[in-house]
Amino acid sequence: MGRIFRSRPVVTAETHRPTLFEVFFDLVLVFGLIRVTTFMSEQPSAVTLVRGFLVLMLLWNSWLVYAWLGNYVRIDVGLIRAGVTVAMAAVFLIALVIPETWETGPGSTKPRLILVLAYGVVRLIQFALFYWVAADDPRLLRTVRLYALTTALSWIPLALGAVFGGTAQLLLWALALIIDMSGGVFALLVSGWPVRSPGHFGERHGLVVIIALGESLISVGAGIGTRMIHTPTLVAALLTLAVTVCLYWLYSASAANAGQALTTDSGLHRGFVAGNAYSVAHLPLLGGTIYVALGVEEVLAAMAHGKSHETLHWIPAIALFGGTALYLAGRATFLVLSVRCVRPEQFLAPGVALLLLPVGRYLPGLAALGLLTAFLVALLSYEAWARRSTQVQ
Repeated sequence: MGRIFRSRPVVTAETHRPTLFEVFFDLVLVFGLIRVTTFMSEQPSAVTLVRGFLVLMLLWNSWLVYAWLGNYVRIDVGLIRAGVTVAMAAVFLIALVIPETWETGPGSTKPRLILVLAYGVVRLIQFALFYWVAADDPRLLRTVRLYALTTALSWIPLALGAVFGGTAQLLLWALALIIDMSGGVFALLVSGWPVRSPGHFGERHGLVVIIALGESLISVGAGIGTRMIHTPTLVAALLTLAVTVCLYWLYSASAANAGQALTTDSGLHRGFVAGNAYSVAHLPLLGGTIYVALGVEEVLAAMAHGKSHETLHWIPAIALFGGTALYLAGRATFLVLSVRCVRPEQFLAPGVALLLLPVGRYLPGLAALGLLTAFLVALLSYEAWARRSTQVQ
C-alpha cells in the first residue's frame, strides 16, 4: 500500500497505445450500454428514448474523462490505477440502478440519489487525479480548474432532478449533462486539452464504437430469448449482422482518415480536434448504435412471439431508422471536425435514412430490417466506388 502512495505518475509517450486495464474499463461500459438498452426495451416510448439517451450521456462522460487521463499518463500503475478502479466500481453502480432511476412513487428517490452520488465519485476522482498529474503543467492545471467549475455547476440540477423526479428530473438532468459536456468544450477553447498520443486517443474511441456496435448483436439474443428459432428469425439475425458490419465499415474508413489528420496536427489544435471530433461527435455515434440495438431487439422479440407479419410500430421504426440516421449524422460531424471534408453522399445519408423511416413503419419487421440492410449496403458500396474513382483520378 505504501508503494502505491509513493508512486509517481508515468507520463505517456507519442507512441502510447491502449493498455489492457483500459480495455477492462471498457467492459464496465459494455455493461452500462446493455442496461440502457434493457431499460428502453421494457417500456418503449418516445420519452423512454430521450431518457435512455440522457443516461447514455452520463455514461459517456464517465468514460470520457478517463480516456483523456489515460492519454496523458498511464492509468494502469500506482495510485492512478487504484483511483480508476474505484471510479470503475462507481460506473458499475450507475449501470446497476439505471432501470430504476426513472420510476415514481414511494422509495423511487433512492436509486436516483445512488446514481448521482456514484457519478459524483467518478468525477471527483477524475479531478483529483488530474490535479495530481498536472502539478508541473500550468496550462493543464488551468484547464482542469475551468472544467471543474462547470462540472460543479452541473451537479446542482443533477441533484435537484434526483430529488424531484418526474418531468422535472428529465429537464434538470438534461440541463446538467449539457452543462457538464459544454464545460469540457469551454475549457478546451479557453485553455486547451493536451493530446500526447493521437494513436491512443483514436484507438480508445474506436474500441468504444466497436463495443457499442456489439450491442446490436447482443440484442439478437435478447429479442429471441429461449424460444425456438425459425427460418425468419435466422434471416433477421443475419440481416442484423449485415447492418452491424456495414456500420462498422462506414466508421472504420472515416476513423482511418481522421486518425491520420489527428497525427499530423500538433499542439493546441490537436487537442481541439480531439475534443470536438472524438469527445463530442462520437456521442451521436454511440446513441445511434444503442437505438439500432433497441430496434433489433423489438423486431426479434415480435418475431419470436409469432408476430412476423405485423407491421412495425413507430418506436422500433424510429429506433432502427432514426438510430441509423443519428449514427450517420455523427459520422458526418466526425469527418467535418477532423478531416474537414465530407462527401455529398456522407452528408445526405442521414436524411435518406430518415426518409426511409415512414416506409419501414408500414413494413413487417423482417422487411424493415431488409430495407435498412439494403440501404446501408448501397451506401457502403457507393462510398467504396467513389473512393476508388478519386484514387484513379
